[in-house]
Amino acid sequence: MRTHCPEIDALTRHVRAFAVLLTERQGERLPDWLVAVRQDDLPSLHTLAAGIDRDRDAVIAGLTLPWSSGAVEGHVNRIKMIKRQMYGRAGFKLLRKRILPAS
Repeated sequence: MRTHCPEIDALTRHVRAFAVLLTERQGERLPDWLVAVRQDDLPSLHTLAAGIDRDRDAVIAGLTLPWSSGAVEGHVNRIKMIKRQMYGRAGFKLLRKRILPAS
């Protein structure tokens, strides 16, 4: 498929290059990746690049630094799921009883 469609080939190369930036914490290479993305006619990736440019420093830090807010995000998602399960009837007291373990 990649040999017959140059857009798919370019998209595959860019996605794989971004995956390397992500997994190997190479945030300093992000500006080069953005330049390469903009050289191809891929509107969806151009939209992604524009979004990254809006907060480039934070994205580079997220791709470079070893710290992560993943655990916090996981807890927030868990709390939102519990609240959805209660169909919006969860006041603070009930939500607290469902989230905090019984002592």
